[in-house]
Amino acid sequence: MNPILEAVREGRTDQLPGLLKPLTAPERQELLARLALLRAEIRGWDWSRWRERDRIRSALLVAGAGCHTGATAAADWIGAHDLREGQEFPTGPLLDLLADRDPGWLGELAHHLAENTATAEADYPLVRELVRIADCPVPTTDAFVHGWVRSIFTMDRARSTHSPLSIVLRQDPYARELVPLLFTTAESPEALHWCSDPTAPNHWPSELAALAQEGIVERRVLVDGCVARLRRGGRQNQLKFFLAMLTRLELTPTEERERTADWIELAAEAPSPLAGHAQQVLVRLADAGGLPAQRLAQMSGAVLRRPEKKLVRAQLGLLGQALRRDPATRHTLLPAVAVAFGHEDTTLQERALGLAVRYLPPADRELRRELALRAEALSPLHRRAAAELLGSTASPAAGACAEPAYAEVLPPAPVPRRLASGPPTLAGTVALVAASVTAGEPTAAVFESALDGLVRHAHHDRAALAEALRAALGGLRWHPGGGRPVDPGQLTGLELVVAAVLDRVRAPDLLPGRTAHGDGCRPDCVHAALSAVTAARLAEAAHRVLTDPLPFLLATPTWETGSLEPEELVVRLAAYRRLGTGPGQADFAQALLRVRRSPGAVPAAAALGTPEGDRLAAWLAGAGEPPAVRRRVTDPFPDPLRVPSPDRAPFTAPFTTPLTGPAAAPAAAPDPQSGPRRWDRPPRAAAPRRVVLETAERCVVREEFPAAFRGLGRAHTESARGCSPSCAGGLVQQSVLPEDREMQAAWLLPEVTAGATAREGGAGAPLPRLAELGGPAGPALHLTVATGLGARHAEDRHAAVDALLLLAARGELDAPRVGRDLAELLALGTVKPNRLAEAARTAAATGAYATTWAVLAQALTPLLAAGGAAVRGTGELLAVAADCVERCGACGPAPAGLAEAAARSGSSQLVRQARRLRAALTASS
Repeated sequence: MNPILEAVREGRTDQLPGLLKPLTAPERQELLARLALLRAEIRGWDWSRWRERDRIRSALLVAGAGCHTGATAAADWIGAHDLREGQEFPTGPLLDLLADRDPGWLGELAHHLAENTATAEADYPLVRELVRIADCPVPTTDAFVHGWVRSIFTMDRARSTHSPLSIVLRQDPYARELVPLLFTTAESPEALHWCSDPTAPNHWPSELAALAQEGIVERRVLVDGCVARLRRGGRQNQLKFFLAMLTRLELTPTEERERTADWIELAAEAPSPLAGHAQQVLVRLADAGGLPAQRLAQMSGAVLRRPEKKLVRAQLGLLGQALRRDPATRHTLLPAVAVAFGHEDTTLQERALGLAVRYLPPADRELRRELALRAEALSPLHRRAAAELLGSTASPAAGACAEPAYAEVLPPAPVPRRLASGPPTLAGTVALVAASVTAGEPTAAVFESALDGLVRHAHHDRAALAEALRAALGGLRWHPGGGRPVDPGQLTGLELVVAAVLDRVRAPDLLPGRTAHGDGCRPDCVHAALSAVTAARLAEAAHRVLTDPLPFLLATPTWETGSLEPEELVVRLAAYRRLGTGPGQADFAQALLRVRRSPGAVPAAAALGTPEGDRLAAWLAGAGEPPAVRRRVTDPFPDPLRVPSPDRAPFTAPFTTPLTGPAAAPAAAPDPQSGPRRWDRPPRAAAPRRVVLETAERCVVREEFPAAFRGLGRAHTESARGCSPSCAGGLVQQSVLPEDREMQAAWLLPEVTAGATAREGGAGAPLPRLAELGGPAGPALHLTVATGLGARHAEDRHAAVDALLLLAARGELDAPRVGRDLAELLALGTVKPNRLAEAARTAAATGAYATTWAVLAQALTPLLAAGGAAVRGTGELLAVAADCVERCGACGPAPAGLAEAAARSGSSQLVRQARRLRAALTASS
């Protein structure tokens, strides 16, 4: 064997420079062809040879780079993903091998490597040395700049405390050229944000400001660069960095005045902390007379439309100061003040109205009329006050006092969407499969259509299906074109059925119990139970492809939610009877869980005269009803590490047991067991009390369904549901039980509660979809939606609002129940008033004022307890409630404690809004 190829195959990378340097150009070209063949060979290896492949990759990268004579081709070889994956980059051997090349060639190679956005940051040490050896201009690509910053930070951390960032930057030969590029990269380098302490020796904003002060970097470049990056926007940590740099630069009044237009734009559009800084700069400019009234009005119109109350209050204060300094500017500034008439916060509306009235001359009819027109945006209460202070714009003939009848605005009830009526074509099936296995989590509709299509076409013409799949899925990590069997444990989702179609898995490996379910989840986690069902269906379908192909699936849903019409299932079972086909146990079990429980289909199911028809009839007649959900409030638990051990006793009852058989005896209560304790830290504080839901055992599922389904029938307690958020599935999991949204809501509640009490985000995302599912909308769903209304993250609160309005649009919302749930959650501290106020304001802003008030009327009671201390956000919540009552004209008894709160002395927001709500309810009575 060629000694160089032998060294490559054995992974002896350090020996390659000495072996390659003596080669002539023709010899390198010949060797390069053989290296390309070796590269293609290891690409086709499966995972069983990963150690051998990893040993070869690094050596193959160095050898190929040394054999290329063109700089572009060498750069492409060095940057190839298949040669670098999971490997430590061989910078040393590459430099040793390439250092004697022509400087021009090395410079070209350096710039080509720097242009590879995927690898240039990691290749920075190699590129930097190539630039030094070639003595060529330094590259200016984004990835190279990112690599430079990371390298600077690494060198600084590696040095002693006597060589801080300031010294490292001054010694770097490329700092003068690369520092200005920090403001032009598409994304700022992450290493810039690793230190936020301005007193630390490696704080970039402080050191860059020092470079500007010493003249090493031009100050104007830094100032303009910071302002440009702030105007461009970005992630919060990026904006924080550039704002910190701008602060450290300490702009002079002249520099601030030159950028007035930038501050106006930032105050209007930037995130809140940055807008606040810009607003402070504008206040200084206004105090110095550097902000004309026209510019002030321009920026005020945008700032007063922002939702942040702090910014709006400050802007109204700035306008008030300008009006006091020069009342003659009222024609310019008062229309800008009136923009706040439409703000969602009624206290700010009141402040803006007072400011307008204070500086409006009695004789100025034109300005008064303009402000009166704008006052139509005020809340009803303040609109009436504005009519008294400014006059009404309505003509007497139109009936100035008449208010249009209130009409509740709810989103249209979602129209159920059917899956495609006919089976997918071969090409359509392959496209669906490709979308499912390459694009991450598919929707339930795509997943089910793709699975059914695979089963149908495997039964009809498996060879044609296999050929089409090989052509479309050649990029899969397990190489569909290979011939070795694949371990089913390495396959996910539809890949398992695809592998069966391609004859890449063995039938014995697909038998029940041989495939893993719920990877990454605790065995007692509900997500593991749901994933086990899908995994069992996939394994069964793959097994039947290899042994006894099914003509179609029974469990393919009728609707995109995952629900299956009973009449359609009856038709499918009748077709199975005609064909003499035995259904898959997992497929039929999933069909039962999906079927819409309509007693009207019982006779047709019973008339089939098959065991499956009898089971379907019994299921529709009542055996399929979900278990009861028990509600309780947890006691504080001093040691969260001590958790009860869930009951994991297996059930072995065969699936052929009739649905009407006797229920199994309830399992004995598990004994608490102590988990491992960490003694290197003090015990954590007691967990707060919270509402939890526990589902009873579903005996029919535990006793009569396949083993993979029995986790769904287990009694689920609070401790048994705890798991990592990463194991929660998406729409496919929700479609396992599309007619049992109460059970799914009970299982989802712990995650939603964590989203309200901890810093976990994303827990509320499933709520709108959950509200669309079938089955009763009962206490569990209402409690879970109520908890979501108090989530920490705005996107989760908005998802809960969507679910609330969706239930209202479908006529399924019990608003008083949600209100009572919220009252309990507020009393426990699970939901905070200020977060609930934001969610309620969002719901009301859609036009659902009556629905929102119906919820808040019950929720306010614990916050208005007589003599109770004011809870932060109560006044804000009362403001939303008052606005709802004023707009919808709701009447009825006032919440308990409202009269006492309104009778308190003082002018806090709580007292003012309590009086406002009381007055609105009195006026509506």
